[in-house]
This record gives sequence, structure tokens and C-alpha cells, in this order.
Amino acid sequence: MAHRTLTRYGSVAQFFHWATAILVLIAFIYGPGGSEERVYSAARDGGRQLHETLGLCVLALVIVRVLWRSIDKQPDPPEVSRWMGLAAKTVQWVLYLLLFALPLSAITGTWLEGHSLTLLGDVQIAPRIGPSHDLGEAISELHGWLGDTIMWLAGLHALAAIFHHFVLKDGVLASMLPRWLPLDHPDEK
Repeated sequence: MAHRTLTRYGSVAQFFHWATAILVLIAFIYGPGGSEERVYSAARDGGRQLHETLGLCVLALVIVRVLWRSIDKQPDPPEVSRWMGLAAKTVQWVLYLLLFALPLSAITGTWLEGHSLTLLGDVQIAPRIGPSHDLGEAISELHGWLGDTIMWLAGLHALAAIFHHFVLKDGVLASMLPRWLPLDHPDEK
């Protein structure tokens, strides 16, 4: 396991955190969105392939991340009020839930609508379940809502980290950043 103090996440956990955040952001930006005709139009094919590829990468990464988290030690949380600790845990677990729900809802909705997943390089993954177009359409719409939700929640998560750094000055933000970044960590002064 990567070496670290009890106030910092290890380099592997930091990598998983930031790689997940970057992949989700890029997938959101390249999400084709809109009606089925728009999503599957030839003009949107490249963006959709990138979006679907990134979505599968997020799913694979979050599976490995959860497995890593189960064997890795996390730093002790800062001492905060009960409501702040509960809010932090809730946001963290909802983010994990969304990281699974987003790609799974995309896959399910796509296949139920009768479409293959199309990855970069025109790699096709044919539907593994029978079509149910109306259900697939509803799940695809839910996928869009979940995508918006994860972006808002991730933004709230980032704002909370900034609040911890500048107001509470407790090292929460620094605990998830590599040591080479010039942020002061309270225990390293």
C-alpha cells in the first residue's frame, strides 16, 4: 500500500478520486442529451461514442476504487459538528451510488431502446436484454437527470472542500491533494 500519514489519503486513493472526477466531467460535457433521434444522429456519433466509452471507464474505475477503499485506510475525519459529519457521509455515499447508477442506467436504457453501446473505434456492444422501448426511454431520461444531479452534488462537494480549507482550516482539501501541490496542510507546518 502507498505510504501516508493518517491525515492524508494515499496516492492510489488520490488518483482514483481525481481520475473519476475528470472522467465524469468530460463524460458530462460530451453527453449528447436530448431526444433519441438527436442522441443517435450521425452528427452526434463521435460525442456519443466518447460519452459511452468514458461511462464504461467510470464504471470500471469506480468498481476498482471501491475494492481499493475496502482494503485501504482512510484518514480520520476532522472533528466537525454532528450535522456536518452526517452531511459529508451522506454526500459521499450518494456520489458513490450515482457513480454506479449513471453508467448502469445508460447501459440499461440504451439496450432497452434497442441500441448497441458504441465505443470509440466503433466497437459495438449489442443489447444483452430484450427491447422495451418505453421503459428504455424512461431510464434514458432518468440517466440525464442523474447526470445533472452528480454534477450539482460534485460541485457542492468541491465547495465544501474549499470551505474546509479556507474557513475551517482543517486539512480536508489537502488530504486529497498530492504533497507536491503548494497547499499547506495543518499537520505539516
